[in-house]
Amino acid sequence: MAKSVKRTGKRRVKKSTPKVAKVKSKKAFRTYKEAMKYLFAQTDYEKQERLRYNVTTFNLKRMEKLLGLLGNPHKKIATVHIAGTKGKGSTATMLAKMLESNGYKVGLYTSPHVVHLHERIAVNSKMISDSQMFGLLNRVYAPVQKMAKMDAPTFFEIMTALAFLHFVDSEVDLAIIETGLGGRLDSTNVIKPEVIGITSLSIDHQNQLGNNLDSIAKEKAGVFKRGVPVVTVQQAPEALRVLKSEAVAVKAPLSITGKDIDFSYRFETSREHGPHTRICLTTKTSKFEHLRVPLYGKHQAINCGLALAMLDKLKASGYEIDSEKAARGLCDVSLAGRMEMICHDPRIMIDGAHNAASIRALVHAIGQNVPYDSMVIIFGCNSDKDVAGMLAELQYGADKVIFTRSNSAKAMSPQDLSDMYTEICGKMCQTASSLGEALQLARSAVGQEDLVCITGSFYLIGQAKMRFQSSAKGRRRVTV
Repeated sequence: MAKSVKRTGKRRVKKSTPKVAKVKSKKAFRTYKEAMKYLFAQTDYEKQERLRYNVTTFNLKRMEKLLGLLGNPHKKIATVHIAGTKGKGSTATMLAKMLESNGYKVGLYTSPHVVHLHERIAVNSKMISDSQMFGLLNRVYAPVQKMAKMDAPTFFEIMTALAFLHFVDSEVDLAIIETGLGGRLDSTNVIKPEVIGITSLSIDHQNQLGNNLDSIAKEKAGVFKRGVPVVTVQQAPEALRVLKSEAVAVKAPLSITGKDIDFSYRFETSREHGPHTRICLTTKTSKFEHLRVPLYGKHQAINCGLALAMLDKLKASGYEIDSEKAARGLCDVSLAGRMEMICHDPRIMIDGAHNAASIRALVHAIGQNVPYDSMVIIFGCNSDKDVAGMLAELQYGADKVIFTRSNSAKAMSPQDLSDMYTEICGKMCQTASSLGEALQLARSAVGQEDLVCITGSFYLIGQAKMRFQSSAKGRRRVTV
């Protein structure tokens, strides 16, 4: 296995048992189901309709106390931190695969999940098992209960702590950590990583992060650390100004793909691979030429370039990286919920696009890569999103729109979405009270060469994937 040689002189982490594990030997939970019920009973800001983004709601001191009671697992592993608005999960996954292919044991912490909560925590592409999750929840129970008397940890804080513990137990060489919300106050912002990546910034979670790119960029830049290299992609001028200013303020060297780092991409079609994008990235220490991006769309080419630039920063700091092995790792990338075809008769695709920029990128990527005669979009989103922005983008790709709602507490009503859509673009649309009803309406409107795309919310696409997975396991045709 390749060994990491860092300028800090850190060695590979040895497995250690947090001190709290010795305090209580009796299991807090008898079964996995009981443990998961306890976890889901904790305060979950992902499900709250109205959420204040401040140091009371999002408190890093609370997170640091929880980790302290667990033996500070985040300080026992080398990490990479990825923040941004869109593309974080894709970038993190591509970087993880390239490191794995170079012989490193890699932890990956992402959110949200599509179908199963365990998707969020993985080591070398294998998500955490039921037994591992059960054991970790028994370990965190005592400190969580201890803190509950004063300031109880949230669901996401506990999940983040579980990820750190699992990565220590697994003796990972490097853990790639994706922020949940924002950056400055995010529960993951307790690490001092080897490198930081900032993906494309756009309007999202405006109720918490602000209605302009300046304020959003400032929150994302809250993950910058003194002396830690930061890599980002080309951003809107107002966002880039803030990122540069914040980087200078904390003395974090900032590089931009396509500007400070030689980066380019081109779309092409071949008999072997069909429509796809190829990228080139060159630095003083790395040269990647004409690599095929494993995911569809120009936006994924930009994400791939960021992942390569971050890989190069790791190489420059002492990690042994072979470019050919990294390229082979990219070929193994697949990502649930990103232009994923979950049914072929009729053709049904799901995508987790949940802001205006993502919807625009999705419509463009489908147009370039997926042939179809007519496209029906089944759309549902949460009320805390840039709803008007997303609806405005839908009109440019959908031949027919069916509005429905997910099982999220924050889901917009189909009728409200329909009214807003008609007001924005004057086009006709339909509503459905459930995903099942929406699928029936779509089925009656499409032929063999048409496409149904379900998007707008990870909750909604998760429901869709579960629906088709269940039918496949039962070996029956799902009714659409």
